[in-house]
Amino acid sequence: MAAKILIIEDEKAVREMLRFTLKNNGFEILEAEDSNSALDILKKNNINLILLDWMLPGKEGIEIARNIRTSGDTKDIPIIMLTAKSDESDKILGLESGADDYVTKPFSPKELIARIKALLRRTAPQKDMKVVKYGNITLNPMTYKVTDAESNIALGPTEFKLLHFFMTHPERVYSRSQLLDLVWGRNIYVEERTVDVHILRLRKSLSSDSSKYIQTVRGAGYRMSN
Repeated sequence: MAAKILIIEDEKAVREMLRFTLKNNGFEILEAEDSNSALDILKKNNINLILLDWMLPGKEGIEIARNIRTSGDTKDIPIIMLTAKSDESDKILGLESGADDYVTKPFSPKELIARIKALLRRTAPQKDMKVVKYGNITLNPMTYKVTDAESNIALGPTEFKLLHFFMTHPERVYSRSQLLDLVWGRNIYVEERTVDVHILRLRKSLSSDSSKYIQTVRGAGYRMSN
């Protein structure tokens, strides 16, 4: 089945360009001009990925992203933020609001399709469906459930995959570029700073005891160790 993508964009010309590009690449498209219509579509449809414009009437894209991430029905949907804002601080804000990737306008349609496909690949179900445990953390790839000291933990798709990778590869140190290749996938357009943002989000989701497992190795990268 074709992946179903929701475009949340108030500019008609941009929506039309996105619709044309995505349909030509085999995706099914739904469209919304503002936050209210977007949330209504999300309630009624199973969406595989969201293209979210930053500047929207009413609620801005970063606020919509936060709402999506805090709702049990939508928290796992991958989000690509579309914006004309290009400063690093804006990119970090977009990622911290819940976006998984960030595309600056104007963008190449080919680059956007590559980013969409890469994000769909990395948020696809894990190949290894075995339940894994590390310290107080238990992760079940089949049910997409994580518990920390028996309390359920809500993770976004990237944090889930990052935690799964660390739990199945403990003690070894991985650089940011290695994590981008092994967790995000090769040949995608993501800055190394993105790894830091998702590590921070993962730590914040875990308990204070378990967050210590995700260790920073100065000058080298990150590892999972107790």
